[in-house]
Amino acid sequence: MDFITHGQAANAGEPIAFTRSLIDPQSERRPDDAAETALKSPHARLLLVRENRLCLKTGEERFASYFSRQEAEDLEARFTEAVLLGQSVEGPILALPYDRAPETLPETLKAVDFRSIYIQGLLAPEDLGALAQGAALLSWHNNHRFCGRCGSETVMRAGGYRRYCAGCDREHFPRTDPVAIMLAVRGDHCLLGRSPHFAPGMYSCLAGFIEPGETIEAAVRRETFEESGVRIGQVTYRASQPWPFPYSLMIGCIAEAVTETVDPDAAELEDCRWFSRREVRRMLAGDHETGLTTPPKGAIARHLIAGWAGPE
Repeated sequence: MDFITHGQAANAGEPIAFTRSLIDPQSERRPDDAAETALKSPHARLLLVRENRLCLKTGEERFASYFSRQEAEDLEARFTEAVLLGQSVEGPILALPYDRAPETLPETLKAVDFRSIYIQGLLAPEDLGALAQGAALLSWHNNHRFCGRCGSETVMRAGGYRRYCAGCDREHFPRTDPVAIMLAVRGDHCLLGRSPHFAPGMYSCLAGFIEPGETIEAAVRRETFEESGVRIGQVTYRASQPWPFPYSLMIGCIAEAVTETVDPDAAELEDCRWFSRREVRRMLAGDHETGLTTPPKGAIARHLIAGWAGPE
């Protein structure tokens, strides 16, 4: 039976990016040398990451993301920093950084940023799931080389699923930053905002990090009010999405608005306003009269918006 590490999208016709994986992480059954042992397997498949870009093989029917150990050696992979993602039907899968500069790669290889990979659909859904896991783990390790308690240098253990500090005998485990992303709705309208860094004409759901001691519902209400001035009543969870930028979990909700007046936070948003269901359907279809759009397929924001708008 295939092991699925992340929940799958409720709308099977439009899967949420990064949510599907066929890797069994075996997180409870890992010796400290798990990554070293996995690297010795002739069936090991390696994901190579450098500066938020994944190295891909081109020239095939679909881009390929996995490399053998010999191929990774040719790209100056750092094997001592490899993290074991887990076991697949074909064998162990690991992620590791490599040092070969993008401009020196042969024509058959290309370093592609994570966002472009999912937006352009360069990988199969299950391979995107592996990318989310590997990119998040590598980023966490890179940011936690020293102990937050005593400042001593830490070492990787359990194939990448924890770090250990000999200075104060403390173990550190990978963290995920929870983010609430919500579609506020009222009657036949939904609230969408536009950030300055969005693509031209694109509007999306509001979102923000969940603060310590805060529930998901409280974060949805707080963030919506802070960014738009709109008050929220009932909050309903819909879906989630691992987001490897660098290691977040997007928690998608539908939020029932109890007020209508919009007072956008100019420091966060260029614009924020109500859209009718009919107008949102045109934005989703790509035929809005003024060129307004929604986030690309694969984004959890798109999933929330499309699920609310429904078919024509």
